[in-house]
Amino acid sequence: MIKSDKEIILVGDRVLIDPDTDHSKTPSGLYLPPGVKEKENVQGGYVVKVGPGFPLPIIDESSDEPWVPDYKEPQYLPLQAEEGDYAIFLRKYAIEIELESKKYIIVPHSYILVLIREDFLDE
Repeated sequence: MIKSDKEIILVGDRVLIDPDTDHSKTPSGLYLPPGVKEKENVQGGYVVKVGPGFPLPIIDESSDEPWVPDYKEPQYLPLQAEEGDYAIFLRKYAIEIELESKKYIIVPHSYILVLIREDFLDE
């Protein structure tokens, strides 16, 4: 987890991932093929934070009453990824950043291939 006095706000369908340094095996025991590892097409890591989700269109239900505010709160379709999940994602579409001298990766949710949850591993 990130320990900072700064708030990190992810936009839309973005997921912040703490990359796994051992690329050969996932926590559930899945082994990534050597060809994939060499080309670094696929990588894994732990989900640290997720964005609000995919924005949904705002339906305009205009009212004739002038006292009704025109502003509508944005609506989002939530993401499947949750904090603490182990994600395997396409490295090509990831963006590497550094926060508080630690490297993280931002990945669009649609480029995550697999999510592994702790409760699945405990069974």
